[in-house]
Amino acid sequence: MVTITSDFDSGNIDVRDVTDASDINLEIKPDGAADFFQWFFFRVDGADRRPMTIRLKNAYRASYVDGWKNYQAVASYDRENWFRVATSFDGRALTINHRSEAETVYYAYFAPYPTSRYRAKIEQLKTTGRMAHEIVGKTIDGQDIDLFRVGNGGLQFWVIARQHPGETMGSWWIEGLLERLIDPENEAAASLCEKATLNIVPCMNLDGAKRGHLRTNAAGTDLNRAWRNASMEKSPEVYMVRERMRATGVDFFLDVHGDEAIPNNFLDSAQGIPSWNDRHQKLFNRYSARLLDISEDFQTKDGYPASAPGDANLDIANSYVAETWGCLSMTLEMPFKDAEVNPDPDHGWSPERCRKFAGEHLAVMAEIADQIR
Repeated sequence: MVTITSDFDSGNIDVRDVTDASDINLEIKPDGAADFFQWFFFRVDGADRRPMTIRLKNAYRASYVDGWKNYQAVASYDRENWFRVATSFDGRALTINHRSEAETVYYAYFAPYPTSRYRAKIEQLKTTGRMAHEIVGKTIDGQDIDLFRVGNGGLQFWVIARQHPGETMGSWWIEGLLERLIDPENEAAASLCEKATLNIVPCMNLDGAKRGHLRTNAAGTDLNRAWRNASMEKSPEVYMVRERMRATGVDFFLDVHGDEAIPNNFLDSAQGIPSWNDRHQKLFNRYSARLLDISEDFQTKDGYPASAPGDANLDIANSYVAETWGCLSMTLEMPFKDAEVNPDPDHGWSPERCRKFAGEHLAVMAEIADQIR
């Protein structure tokens, strides 16, 4: 007998009909206090060697329907190693076809990064003694918001991830960055830490992550639309991080995300802010060009259209920070699908590739640190 559950950290699915393994019907649950939905993560028991057809029946109403085009879901037997499985979208349901090689199998929108793994990594980092750790405040659900600081330089570099909890590639990328920053043999890390102090918030939206949300926190707030008018009632995560930024200043800002529709890695600048000028553009071009030189996983052809002068949304972190501190400020977007640049049909864009990509960004940060002010 096949059974399905998502009653665990970061899980999300609503079971409709599981009586026939060849016609399993499920629905994705929306964020608790908002209508966003696309993230799914569930466990199937009793699946051993059984061909299954799993239909997510409400996929046509998901927040980003274009995200289903050429998309392949991920599966895992141990929640560590994730691989892609046959997936199709007919305009209504997203259908996963898979014959499991084990009694229990997990399926997800992207390789999950639950808060249990996050907490274990945080504790591990604290024991290294190579980073200063502080708690900037608590989420609505009472979880600690962690900030790590490393380096002795006068420049203030800020890196945040996971404002949108379903974009788990952000956590895998941050994990790769932190691993390199505590490595005494990493030359880029050593160079950057001489020039700058890095301020890293590994997970902005812990409540949404634990609840299995796509985009919002416990109050139903999209944190990346709350920077201009953050409040302790609806967006304490942004409010407290923003106040900490005001205490340090910001010379460089990178906000790490995932994009549902575009099948490539790309950077989005703050073009369109009222103060945008040639200096902003040159810094962004310099960073992008060096990353293109270094990384086989980066490209500059696909991305978001630039905002018209003065039309940038200052509720978004990237634009708010750039306008407030006049610094190089960017959003990094990584794909849920496989990247068309340097594809990997078995794993698609994956945790391993996220971690590697972080190391390439670190190398560029170290190179451009002397030029950003």
